[in-house]
Amino acid sequence: MSETKKTTEDSKTVHLVSQEGESFDVPVAVANMSVLVKTMIDEDHDDEEAQEIPLPNVKSSILAKVIEYAQHYIAEPMHEIEKPLKSANLKEVAQEWYATFVAVDQDVLFELILAANYMDIKPLLELTCATVASWIKGKNAEEIRKHFNIVDDFTPEEEAQVREENKWVEEA
Repeated sequence: MSETKKTTEDSKTVHLVSQEGESFDVPVAVANMSVLVKTMIDEDHDDEEAQEIPLPNVKSSILAKVIEYAQHYIAEPMHEIEKPLKSANLKEVAQEWYATFVAVDQDVLFELILAANYMDIKPLLELTCATVASWIKGKNAEEIRKHFNIVDDFTPEEEAQVREENKWVEEA
């Protein structure tokens, strides 16, 4: 590929449009982290005007975070997260920037998971799911229910039966 063509592709942008209709001007290299967006980009599109890619399932605030992640990932790719997690402290299993990036409240994290899944951005999906796993790691059922505000609707007898059937989990 000639240097001029590569430079043109590097400077080419697309407009990612959020659920609310807000448009984000993003370099194609960054947008291509999303398999969904990559398949929607028209290679024959007129270079004069950036192509618009609608993302109706992604809110503006979340799309801005997804773009921030993708831009950072291009500059400093995330190391693969070892599974199962060796620590509940995400800073011990992911680079510091990435661990800090997902240090958000639960609602934002779940929106990021949905966006990463919808846009098909595997490294972001792995990071966000690893964050949820780190929240669960080392906790018993009661602590997990409390963390995620899950109502315990088992009778004591039903809970005893489930614990007996799944005793192997607690032994591991």
